[in-house]
Amino acid sequence: MTDVPMTARTGPKAANASTGELLSGYLTAQAGAFLRALPQAVGEAGSRPGALPAGGASAAAAAGTEALLRAVRRVGGALHTFAAAFDRDWAAESRTELRWLLNLLAQEPAFLRRSARLLAALDSLSETDPGGPGMLAGHTGAPKARALLERQLTLARTRAHTTLLQELRSARLHALADRMTLLASDVPLLDGVGGQPGDVLLAQAAEAFEALAAEARRLPLSRAATPYGGEGLHRLGAVPPTREPEPSRARGSEVDADSAVAADDAPWHRVRILVKRARYALEVCGAPEPDLDLLDRTLHRHQEAADAAVTVATAARTPRITPATAYVLGVVHADQRLEVEAARYAFGHQWPNLATGLAAGWGSLRSETGGATPAQRMA
Repeated sequence: MTDVPMTARTGPKAANASTGELLSGYLTAQAGAFLRALPQAVGEAGSRPGALPAGGASAAAAAGTEALLRAVRRVGGALHTFAAAFDRDWAAESRTELRWLLNLLAQEPAFLRRSARLLAALDSLSETDPGGPGMLAGHTGAPKARALLERQLTLARTRAHTTLLQELRSARLHALADRMTLLASDVPLLDGVGGQPGDVLLAQAAEAFEALAAEARRLPLSRAATPYGGEGLHRLGAVPPTREPEPSRARGSEVDADSAVAADDAPWHRVRILVKRARYALEVCGAPEPDLDLLDRTLHRHQEAADAAVTVATAARTPRITPATAYVLGVVHADQRLEVEAARYAFGHQWPNLATGLAAGWGSLRSETGGATPAQRMA
């Protein structure tokens, strides 16, 4: 594994460019990508009001949406990590609007992926191949469970598509597009920030890594230390304390299963967000790190499987389904939770070596900046 901050420090952009050149170059490029992808994603989705093609959006629209999501994540990440370089109110408002668009655009593709994942898992468990029959091969509940999942996920995707159509022509989206147009031509840095050396941004990238490491230390990696991860299916992490229950809730001290699982997954989802911020911080500095890309993909697997498991658990509570259908859904739910544990196991083997290299880089950055924070250096 590489020593990430040290590698970043030797990168040509970080060594030779100013803070203004690095931030302006990166944000201008990402805002341009946003503006190029927006008509493709918005035009395709809005050209068929009320219609949802059976096979999902066209390849061109899907590519446009993915490009738009990439740009939104990177601009938002840069504005978060390097917030000291911008007017606070402008950066906060921009991040709020980008988060709104991210949540809006990501829903329908997420339901498409979840449908493909769950139906493929159910088909695999139900089929017979040269390796032998699947656990659900010939089970009477498999066809009904498949139809139920397909119906519920199609309905969820239709609702997400309808919500998207309602917002595509909104004044809010036009205002965000105008904001990105201005960003593509002129990055609004604070006075005096642009002339700072690029090393200032590396110190801020180090702080992003420190936040990631602090959150990763809270993960129950010892519980995810075996490939099977059976312990993780039987014993969840501690559920954080909540506010006092309302008087109308007679059993407020009890924790339901959904809340316990959500609390167990939440720290991993937070680490994924911090991995992305660290990735984008290094991109700004001109030194992308492949090991962080690998971590991001691993935690993406974790989130996709966790979300799929929630969907199956919800489907299993559908009124009046047969016991056979409920059994099949229970098997698929367990299959997805095993995928969650497999992703945690993979992360537990990827993270320690990377974290060791990061720690050495932080020390060098802190010593070279005299212990000052990036905000203090920019002041």
